[in-house]
Amino acid sequence: MDIDWHIKPQSNNKTVVLINHGLEGNSRKKYPLGMARRLTLLGIDAVCMNFRGCSGTPNRLPRLYHSGVTDDLDTIIRHVIKKGYENVFLVGFSMGGNQLLKYLGENPEQVPSQIRAATVFSVPCDLSASSAKLDSTISRIYVMYFMRSLRAKIRLKAKMFPQVVDPRDLNRTWTFRDFDNRYTAPLNGFRDAEDYYAKASCLHFLKNIRIPSLLVQAQDDPFLTPSCFPLEQASKNPNLFLEIPKYGGHVGFHLLDSNNIYWSEYRAGKFLLG
Repeated sequence: MDIDWHIKPQSNNKTVVLINHGLEGNSRKKYPLGMARRLTLLGIDAVCMNFRGCSGTPNRLPRLYHSGVTDDLDTIIRHVIKKGYENVFLVGFSMGGNQLLKYLGENPEQVPSQIRAATVFSVPCDLSASSAKLDSTISRIYVMYFMRSLRAKIRLKAKMFPQVVDPRDLNRTWTFRDFDNRYTAPLNGFRDAEDYYAKASCLHFLKNIRIPSLLVQAQDDPFLTPSCFPLEQASKNPNLFLEIPKYGGHVGFHLLDSNNIYWSEYRAGKFLLG
């Protein structure tokens, strides 16, 4: 697993933020880099995580990353804490946000005490519903964009592990559900796509979160369904703060005349650091 550090020279900081990107992103995309730049300007160190195989170096195991992976996240968090950090913040986008919320809620008693707060944006909390929406004709352009890079990863896996990964149906895999049924689920121990969605969706774990966590979901996000706006869970859990701005799209949240700084970067800094 590859991570990028953003640390000022001769820093002896005791506070760090771990930033988690979205589907088929990486630590060098504009949105994690912008978040890292903003939060380091506020005086804390930053670590940008890469999902397995997303840094440009192929993962050396057959397993793929997916929306519900939390063991990798836990490994990186504990690695960072061993560096001497006493305060750890978490920021996640889209799939990375789903991972963070699931991590905080699935075994809350095992979450390291150094984790102080989390902020996530544009999270597909209900993976089954979100996948169905993306697979519809309205959102096909997004699916086509992601499928190009996902297919390339499978072709590489098939060369590395020909006894495990079969690419023969790849060219007939046009939807997320098809891809998850054929590849994500079996390579990661799930029965099928629906089993994966049910077990990996953070929606089922929100009630257990004990760390102050801000979830920001734009009304105009084309990836999200009504079930991705957990109003009931937020009303019952004092540690879960749900904000629903009118605009922002999916991991958008632009500001006019802001020197290329996103509103999400301001919001994360204010919530995490006060």
